[in-house]
Amino acid sequence: MKANHSTRKAIVIGAGPGGLAAGMLLASQGYEVNMYEKQSVVGGRSSQLKLGEYRFDRGATFLMMPHLIEELFSVSKRSLYDYVEMQELTPMYSLHFGDKVFQPSRDREDTAAQIATLFPGDEAGYYRYLEEEDVKLEKVMPLLRRPFSNLTDYMRADVFRALPKLHLNDTVYGRLSKYFKDERLKMSFAFQAKYLGMSAWDCPGTFTILSYLEHRYGLFHPKGGINAIFESMAKVISEHGGHVHTGIGVKQVITEGRTAKGVVLDNGETVYADHIVINADFSTAMNQLFAPGVLHKYAPDKLAAKKYSCSAAMLYLGVDGAVDLPHHSVHFSEDYHRNVDEIMKQKTLSEDPSIYVHNPSVLDPTLAPAGKSSLYILMPTPNLTGETDWEAKREQVKEQMLSRAEMIPELANLRERIEEMSFFTPLDWEQQLDVYQGATFNLTHHLDQMMTFRPHNRFEELDGVWLVGGGTHPGSGLPTIFESARISTSMIFKQDGIVITDEIHADQVMTEVTHS
Repeated sequence: MKANHSTRKAIVIGAGPGGLAAGMLLASQGYEVNMYEKQSVVGGRSSQLKLGEYRFDRGATFLMMPHLIEELFSVSKRSLYDYVEMQELTPMYSLHFGDKVFQPSRDREDTAAQIATLFPGDEAGYYRYLEEEDVKLEKVMPLLRRPFSNLTDYMRADVFRALPKLHLNDTVYGRLSKYFKDERLKMSFAFQAKYLGMSAWDCPGTFTILSYLEHRYGLFHPKGGINAIFESMAKVISEHGGHVHTGIGVKQVITEGRTAKGVVLDNGETVYADHIVINADFSTAMNQLFAPGVLHKYAPDKLAAKKYSCSAAMLYLGVDGAVDLPHHSVHFSEDYHRNVDEIMKQKTLSEDPSIYVHNPSVLDPTLAPAGKSSLYILMPTPNLTGETDWEAKREQVKEQMLSRAEMIPELANLRERIEEMSFFTPLDWEQQLDVYQGATFNLTHHLDQMMTFRPHNRFEELDGVWLVGGGTHPGSGLPTIFESARISTSMIFKQDGIVITDEIHADQVMTEVTHS
């Protein structure tokens, strides 16, 4: 006979987005949840950074599909919108190609009109893109909402329905070339492959849905930054009786045979539980949380042989005065393909980099003192498997990024306006936030690292261990990370004989959002 689920105990290692979502779902169903986060704040690599009176989202800044988050809150007997004020971005972002500026939005007629002006002749391809990607999303979404634990999971009807639309033998760039002729327009729908830390020329064609998700559902900004969502999740966990322990890391998972029984904390305390949910960076966790010899499939040499995403160099700037740039802007290098190849294949720094500028203060006054701006600049870089000596190159790269930013007319005198500054490199991602090889987007999404070939939600090597986050199915990016938490906790509930009767399914919510 199964124990009453109210007596069940769960430990969540890491308070990143996936861990917080899992902790919220578990706590809402009566589990005794203890979450341990090494950092002093929740959010993991997407936590809040404070510099004086300025506040920043450290990592993720693109928020799409908030209805998926609302689904998690609804199952947890709460509403996201009671905690967070959300604003849709129109336009979604500003894309800069030299003197051409493209500002797409969910207004399809306006976007098509811009395309007709900037990229004449490609507007028909845009409508075809919307139509065909909508069909693809309908087929792909069910595969992102269930586990792939073995090869027999490929034999289900939803896989056979989706297979002709997955475009697994093509690439994102290849698929977009079937819709658009202008290279700049292709890049406008291809740069989203960077959300997976991959090149559009290598990323499987399935992932053209990334840009489509934006065009269908839009992009949003939560007041206070994306970390406001994570802080709200931590609050919901506490409201349901769970405990979020910050500043306390986990030293090791306790195992007996092939079963996990609990954890040893960094302070020496031992805590036992029925379920261990790992939200720490996958490869770092495998290398650090288990005694030597416990793991075989994910032993250190096996992890080192896997393929990892690119990294990013980051500037967080407290700037005097307003900045006349949209909330999101991407400034492409003159030769974007070369820029991407240098990062992904040659693993070198580009002389002509592309950069992304996040300027949330343009619509959110809570992030900086009155009349000032919190500015975040990201430059994709190779991960630490490249040859860059980041300690030696640190100042040089920082100055390169500032110089590149000052090429943007609205940031021409940026250096003179900086009041606070923090510079973060791939080495900092690894050393300060435990991101393996500084690969900020986790394992890549090549075909041999997707679905059943990705680390499983129910951990293969030990009973009682569950994975959430970008290193498991369905993959990296906030929507899929949240889905990993829903999948893993659903498997826990099923194992424990718990039936969730008030669950709202995302396809239902999507329909409601689309038609509202």
